[in-house]
Amino acid sequence: MDFTVNSQFDQANKCWSVAVSGEVDIFNSQEMKTSLIDLVNEKNADMTLDCAGLEYIDSTALGALVAVLKNIKNYGGSMRLRNVRPNLLKLFRITNLDKAFVIEGDANA
Repeated sequence: MDFTVNSQFDQANKCWSVAVSGEVDIFNSQEMKTSLIDLVNEKNADMTLDCAGLEYIDSTALGALVAVLKNIKNYGGSMRLRNVRPNLLKLFRITNLDKAFVIEGDANA
């Protein structure tokens, strides 16, 4: 399975709202990383990543998200993850990345 990225820029809040769905793994994590960093570089803005449709990520996808976060922080911005599924939230907790990212909501709530 592949993944999709749908983005919309909120000019008033200077924030990208991005929905990622599908599966992100070693085969496509670089593509996701490039897509998200291109958005950040286009507007130098914050990002809210809606993960409700994100079914699976592996360690390379986690690395890609960390790279996006670092890029956003270079501009003094922030990145929020919303609607993270319990199985993915567990992965963030195991790797202590729940401390690096602001995680809001639960996809099953």
